[in-house]
Amino acid sequence: MEYQQFIDHVADNGAFGTKAEAEQATLAVLDILGQRLTAGESTDLAAQLPTELKAPLDRYNDEAEAFDVDDFLRRLADQLGRGIGPEEARPQASAVLNTLAQAVSPGELDNLRSQLPAGFGALIG
Repeated sequence: MEYQQFIDHVADNGAFGTKAEAEQATLAVLDILGQRLTAGESTDLAAQLPTELKAPLDRYNDEAEAFDVDDFLRRLADQLGRGIGPEEARPQASAVLNTLAQAVSPGELDNLRSQLPAGFGALIG
């Protein structure tokens, strides 16, 4: 999937006012996801994405942080900084993660799911 296709898909499937908001949410979700995944998994995931989406995943080489889906959504809401709370961030996170699920191989999607707590299942289609 090409970069613009990815962003268009996120924009079409989330609660966004503009494509710029969809792009911002995409980069924020990938950034927070990069904090949650082991360095090897974030690198493997980034390898299957358009070049423009690799940096947020590749910037974390430390040990993965353990946080649940509620903390993920809080972090996303804070990073977006649009005065939204975790529940308003949920459909945006879901739009990005569902697009991500369509952009990577089934094996990579399985690897991603294996590193995330069960609560993330509701966000990833």
